[in-house]
Amino acid sequence: MHEEAPTARVNHLIAGHSEMAARIRAYNWSRTSLGPIEDWSETLLATVNLMLQSPFPTILSWGPEMVFLYNDAAISTLTAKHPNALGGLYCDVFREAWDLVSADLEACLYRGQTAVRDNMFIPILLNGVLEDRYFSYSLIPVYENGRIGGVYDAFRNMTETVRGARRLRESETQLKLATEVAKLGVFVWDTVADKASWENDRMYEIFGRTRDQGPVNGAALVNEIVHSDYRDAFREALENTLQKGDPFRFKGLIYCPDGAPRWIEINGNLQPETDGSRGKIIGTIRDITELRKTEEELRESTKRLGELAAIVSSSDDVIVSKDLNGIITSWNDAATRVFGYSPDEMIGASILKLIPEHLHSDEKTIIENIRAGRRIEHFETVRLAKNGSLIEVSLTVSPIKDEQGRVIGASKILRDVSSRRRIEQTLLQAEKIAATGRMAATIAHEINNPLEAVMNLLYLLRPKITDDDGREFLATAEDELGRVSHIAKQTLGYYREHAAASLASVSEIAEHALTIYQPRCTAAGITVRRSIGPSTKIVLRRGEMMQVISNLIANSIYAMPSGGTLSVSVCEATGADAGIVLTIEDDGVGIAPEDLPKVFDAFFTTRTTVGTGIGLFVAKQFIVGHGGRIGIESDNGSNKHGTAVRVFLPFHTAYA
Repeated sequence: MHEEAPTARVNHLIAGHSEMAARIRAYNWSRTSLGPIEDWSETLLATVNLMLQSPFPTILSWGPEMVFLYNDAAISTLTAKHPNALGGLYCDVFREAWDLVSADLEACLYRGQTAVRDNMFIPILLNGVLEDRYFSYSLIPVYENGRIGGVYDAFRNMTETVRGARRLRESETQLKLATEVAKLGVFVWDTVADKASWENDRMYEIFGRTRDQGPVNGAALVNEIVHSDYRDAFREALENTLQKGDPFRFKGLIYCPDGAPRWIEINGNLQPETDGSRGKIIGTIRDITELRKTEEELRESTKRLGELAAIVSSSDDVIVSKDLNGIITSWNDAATRVFGYSPDEMIGASILKLIPEHLHSDEKTIIENIRAGRRIEHFETVRLAKNGSLIEVSLTVSPIKDEQGRVIGASKILRDVSSRRRIEQTLLQAEKIAATGRMAATIAHEINNPLEAVMNLLYLLRPKITDDDGREFLATAEDELGRVSHIAKQTLGYYREHAAASLASVSEIAEHALTIYQPRCTAAGITVRRSIGPSTKIVLRRGEMMQVISNLIANSIYAMPSGGTLSVSVCEATGADAGIVLTIEDDGVGIAPEDLPKVFDAFFTTRTTVGTGIGLFVAKQFIVGHGGRIGIESDNGSNKHGTAVRVFLPFHTAYA
C-alpha cells in the first residue's frame, strides 16, 4: 500500500474518522485507474462516503478493473488480506473465490443486474490456508451519468450461522435415530390445557392406540391408564416438576386397551416459558416390560448363582472350572486349602500347573472326553501342590454347555483321598498283622518243641565240654537259642514280653550284641568302632532292647556287602531332654529319599531276597513302648552314603 499525507481538500472530500476513512485519504490513488482523490467524480465520492458510514460490511468495486475499496465493518472478514486489499483489484484480492462470484459481479457491472445470494459457499484463503466460508450478499450497480461506474456490495459472513444450522440438523437427525433405535416415544404435554401431542408412532404403539384415536390427556392417563398402585407416585412426580422445576421422572405399571399390563418409564423436563406459554413438559416414554422381566430373571438368576457360589465356596471338595484349552476360570476356597495357591495365582493359569509332568497325557484324555460331552467319574490319580508334595485325589469332571448345548468348558470336583488311602493302608496293615499274628501262633507252637529239644541236647552236652572256651561258647549258644524262641513269638506274633521290666544298662546290652555279631562283621570285612561308656541303668525290658539293637546291627551289615565301618555309640544326654542316646551308624549303600519316610511301616523292605519288612516296625513299637523315640538319617549318593539310626530312652525311670 502506498500512503501519503492527505491534503486539506482530501480531508474534506472523504468524511469521517474511521480507520478506513483515514486509510482511503492516505492512499496513493494516482497509481490506480481511479487517479487522485481530488479528481474523483461526485458519484464516486458520494458512494465511498456512503460505504464508510454503513454499519454493514461493504465492498465497493469501481471501474472496469474493479478497484477494491471497503469499510471498517469488512475488516474482520478480510482478516489477513487487510490492509493490503485496499486499492487492489477484486480479482486479485479474492483470487481463490473469483470463479464463484465473477459472474454476479460482471453481470452487475456490465448489465446492471442486481444479485442477492443467501448463505453462498465462498472459500477464502487466510494465512495460506483455504477455509470454508458462507456469505449472504447483495450487489447493486452504481450509476454515473447514465452509465454504471461500480458495484456496491453489502454482505454478511454467515459461516457460523450455516454451521450452527447444520449441527442442529445433524443433532435432530441423530436424536430421531436415537429415539428410533432406543424405541422411545416422544411427547409434548401442555399441563395447563391438559393436552398432549405425540411426536412419533412409538407413542401410539406403547399405549396401544391408533392415530385416528389420537393421544390421551393427562387426566385419562392418571385416572384410567396408570395402575392404581402407581397413581400417587405419578401425581407427586408431576407436582415436583411443575412447582420445583425438577425433571419429570416416573416408572410404573399401565394397562393398555387390550388389558395387557405394561411397565413404562417416563423422563421429561419443563420447557422454558416462551411466547407466554407455561407448564409444558417435553419428554420420552419407554416400554420397559421386557426389561423388567429380564431384570427379574436376572435377579432370580443372581440369587441362584449366589446360592451356588456359597455352596461352592463352602464345599470341602475342590471345585474348579476350566475352558477347553485347560485354562482355569474359577477356583474355590477348598482348592486354596488343598493346593496352597490363591485364586489370583490360578485363575487364568493352565491346569497343567497342578498335574505332575509324567501325567500330562491324562489331561489330553480328559479334554477329549469333555469335548465329546462325556462325564468322567471318580478318576483316581495324583496332583501337585504348591509346596511340591503329591496329593492322591479322586476326580469327577463334567462338561459345561452354553445355551445352544455346545461344550465350552469343564467343571471339575476334586476330592483329596490321601486320608482315605492312609486309612485303607492302615486297615491293610492291620489285616496283615492280624494274619501274621494267627500264623505266628501256629509257628510258635510248631517250633517250640524242636527248640526245646535242641536246648535239652545242649544241656546234655554241657558235662561233655571240659575246656573253659567250650563251656563259654555253649552258654552263649544256649542264650541265643532262648532268644530265638523269644524272637519267634515276639516278632511274628507281636508278642509282648511277659518278663517284668527291670533295671538294665543299654551299654551292656550293646556290648553283648556286638560280641555276638563280631564274627559276621569280621567275615564281611566290616570294621567295628565302639564308643560305649558306662551308662545309667534304666527300667526296660532287656529282651526287647536286645532285639532292637540286634536288628539295627543286622541292617547295617546287610547295607555293607563289600565291607565298611560300623560305629556303635552309647552316651547320656543332659538338660531338659535327659536320657540315654544309642547311635548305630554305617557307611553302606544308604536309603533312597523316597523310601526314607516308609522305613518304619510294617512289611516295607528294600531287600529283594531276604527280610520281612517288620524289623524296624517292631523296633519302633518297642522304643515308643519305653517312652522313647527313634529316628533315621540316610544318604545314597555316589560321594556321600550311609545310614545313622538314633534311639533315645528317657531317664524318667532311671536307677540312681
